[in-house]
Amino acid sequence: MQINATITGLQYHICLTNDLEIIRSKDFDINTCPASCIYVDNNVTYAISKWVSPKRTRSYPYERVYNTLVNGKKITVIPVVKDEGFDGDRDFIQWDTVAMMSLLDVYVILAYYDKAEKNKKYKHKITKQAFDNQYVLNKIQEISAYHSSALHWNLQELKENFSEIISKVKSSYAKINKQTNVQMHNEKGIDEFATMISKSTEEFMEFSRQKAKEAQSREFVTLQPKEALATLTKAKITITNYLGGQYFLTVDEIRIEEDNVFLIEGKHSKSSVLPSKSDIKDGLLKMILYTNLKNTTINGESKNAKPILLLTSSQLKSELNSEESKTAFENFCKSNQLNNAQRNFLEALFKEARTNKFLVILKKA
Repeated sequence: MQINATITGLQYHICLTNDLEIIRSKDFDINTCPASCIYVDNNVTYAISKWVSPKRTRSYPYERVYNTLVNGKKITVIPVVKDEGFDGDRDFIQWDTVAMMSLLDVYVILAYYDKAEKNKKYKHKITKQAFDNQYVLNKIQEISAYHSSALHWNLQELKENFSEIISKVKSSYAKINKQTNVQMHNEKGIDEFATMISKSTEEFMEFSRQKAKEAQSREFVTLQPKEALATLTKAKITITNYLGGQYFLTVDEIRIEEDNVFLIEGKHSKSSVLPSKSDIKDGLLKMILYTNLKNTTINGESKNAKPILLLTSSQLKSELNSEESKTAFENFCKSNQLNNAQRNFLEALFKEARTNKFLVILKKA
């Protein structure tokens, strides 16, 4: 089953805000700062998030970005390449990541690692990789003097500065190789990646779309361990945005009722009464997309997209959804012995769901 939809713009109100730590520019180090924070330099203020890998499935990068979205100017720092050494993984950034950040009006700093330590457990693997902090600081200063949109900045970095960044990646990993005596992956892979980028951003888009499409196909036939769904009705969804970029995603579960298709993103916990905040916020970034879908079709037939965030737990003793009454909410909290922090989080989550017209369902797995 193939679902197609378009996104022409994003309208979404965030309620689950975090109090982010404020860091002055003179004290800022991208390697030691929190995953999401506020950067202040004189009268300039940015909300900054950082990724530990260009791969989106590692360490909840969407949650880190989500926590910055309520602020004015937003920056995210993403490694272009992360090579863990010959005994580890090597991941590359993809166009769809940059396109999604552009959709969210987030400026992307395409960064690189210039320090690392040898992993004691493996002969050819490194750990504790660190960004070139001065490079990141210089890019923040460039953005402070840049007066166009995040979209234009991100495209400019890909078109005009990508070859320079790739050169820094290669020289840095060569230096790390000498310092640690750890064999890295063959540079040929980086060269091929760089060649693909240099031809044009459009070819970069096509290359990354194919990679994302392959990942979508793999995920489509794999039930993730953290998912506990009522059925295995996964479906592929292809979203085309106004940048011309395409997202090849997999919806955890769908349900079709007449003219409506319910797009269900599932998050599960075995040991806790609720899934983790990180898992839930990761799911909310999908809700930002799904609540803004237009022209949704299934096999060419028009449908109304109805997003649902399904939270399941083996520990729950009762069920609840975000449209139910205050009395039902109180009874649910009591029967599942939620503490004040859990109650407050759930109230804010339900407010976000009602404001943005999606449904949250909590039920026993």
